[in-house]
Amino acid sequence: MEGRAASKETELQVRNVGGIDSTQVTFDPGVTVLAGRNATNRTSLLRAVMVALGSDELALKSDADRGEVELTVDGETYTRTLIRDGTTVRAEGEPYLEDAELADLFAFLLESNPAREAVARGDDLREVIMEPVDTAEIQRRIRDLQSERRQLENDLDRLGEIKRRLPGLEEKRGRLTDEIEEKRDQLADLEREIEASEVDPAAADGENEELEAKLAELRSTRGSLDDVRYRLETERESLSSLEEELAGLEVDDVDPADLEEDIEWVDSRLSRLRTRKNDVDSRLDDLQSIIKFNEETLEERDARAGGEDGSVTDRLVEGESQQISCWTCGTDVDRERIEGTIADLRDLRQDLLADRKEIKADINEYSDRKRDLESTLSEHERTIDRRETLRTEKADRESRIEDLEAEADELEAEIESLETEVEELQDEGRSEVVDRHKEANDLEFDLGRTQERLESVESEIASIERRLDEREELEDRLEEVRSEIASLRTRVEDVEREAVEKFNEHMDEILEVLDYSNIERVWIERRKNGGKGGQPDSTFELHIVRTTDDGRTYEDVLENLSESEREIIGLVFGLAGYLVHDVHETVPFMLLDSLEAIDAERIAKLVEYLSEYVEHLVVALLTEDAAAIDRDHRRIEEI
Repeated sequence: MEGRAASKETELQVRNVGGIDSTQVTFDPGVTVLAGRNATNRTSLLRAVMVALGSDELALKSDADRGEVELTVDGETYTRTLIRDGTTVRAEGEPYLEDAELADLFAFLLESNPAREAVARGDDLREVIMEPVDTAEIQRRIRDLQSERRQLENDLDRLGEIKRRLPGLEEKRGRLTDEIEEKRDQLADLEREIEASEVDPAAADGENEELEAKLAELRSTRGSLDDVRYRLETERESLSSLEEELAGLEVDDVDPADLEEDIEWVDSRLSRLRTRKNDVDSRLDDLQSIIKFNEETLEERDARAGGEDGSVTDRLVEGESQQISCWTCGTDVDRERIEGTIADLRDLRQDLLADRKEIKADINEYSDRKRDLESTLSEHERTIDRRETLRTEKADRESRIEDLEAEADELEAEIESLETEVEELQDEGRSEVVDRHKEANDLEFDLGRTQERLESVESEIASIERRLDEREELEDRLEEVRSEIASLRTRVEDVEREAVEKFNEHMDEILEVLDYSNIERVWIERRKNGGKGGQPDSTFELHIVRTTDDGRTYEDVLENLSESEREIIGLVFGLAGYLVHDVHETVPFMLLDSLEAIDAERIAKLVEYLSEYVEHLVVALLTEDAAAIDRDHRRIEEI
């Protein structure tokens, strides 16, 4: 059994719903049969269950201003209050379900159920199955993930570029390390030579303070030149990176003014579509209220008539007049005219529902188009801004490089002048010792600068290695994103495929159980059509294969099926949606009504079949049809 879960009994209390004044019903897990003649509030009880679960198909008693349903499931109680507000009815309180869309489509299989109606009218069955799937949201999620994927790929590309720098940096680190060792050795040799010298360095320094001052100034100036050259090298490297980024920056050939004009036009179109949708929604609400009021009023009148003079069915058989006083104008009219008007109103409601679906599809299409246009405009503006930023930064760096080059030239000239002055101040007796001191000082300075460069290289290597440690995490996330994109892209197709498989599987089993001898097979074929003209890229085509008395098979059309056969197909289609969308995980009920077109024996077999897939199956049946149901099932005959 799929989706069936153990549960405690469920209790429903109802006041002023449909034709019900007040009642209380307990549902045990399994099948509950509501048995009785017409106009005995069986459908009203089903509607009360729907309202308690969360449906917006509100059915307030016509002579009441307030009604209430209270559903207790596993110790938790959910209450909704129905309030008449002018010509409409609204609901307050907390239902069992936060969103009853799936239940309305595939669990509440009353006569007006969309799945049953779609089969009866020969509508596109795919639209019904895919109604709960928010394809626009899926596309939005795909776009978000694609943006994240691009960012991750860019991050990984940059890490790849950084990783390629490692060998050069490590080679540079080795070279600098060797250079430091070499300079240390050279410095140690010089210090030994100075110590072995017969000339006292301190005395020499004292004898010519001017020379020492010039030497110190020379060392400082050389240090300044080294700093300038280091900054110059850094600026040139940054400039090279900027030039590479600028060269690789592609600016779309679009006109922002045109994009803004397109966005404004789409906005205007969306505004008109939303106004139309609001108008259709309002008309649908009014129509639903009128239809409900008329249905409930007829039901109440039938109930009173049945209680006074026998069943309405018996009176029809006996040929009694069906004149009814119209509750709007007060004149007597035939019941058939009222029922015909209600049927016309239902047809009009279906037309409006179809219009609303088309409007919603248009709204989704234009919303997607607006998002794409805004995204293109935003990306174009970001690219333009980035290009201008890079150009400004490039100009700034070129200016700094020019200033640094000029500063380096000045320092080089100053060093040359200082070196000449030092040479002039040196005499022959002290020249060799002073030269060694000068060489040692220069070597110490070079050693310090080389150590600073080594520290800088080691710091850069450590930074790269830390960033490379993130690579595995980024790669894992990229794989997740790619997998989710692939899953989302196939989600719609997966739902369609599973719906077709479920329908065909259960249709085969049902036909065998119910023994429709001249129907060989009923099955759905999923056809790909390319999604041209804004249409879905697939459709569901219903096939009916019949057999003749001599055993030949041929394909028939839906219009030639009997009402009973259509009802069976509609119910099985509803069951397929129930299973595909895992409705059993959130909705503990399946409700059935209006099965009169199916003979009693087949109804009994159908009920047994469906009961295997749902926790609570509640079915409203005429007394004679209920007689064929297994007596072990719960039976309610008084509401």
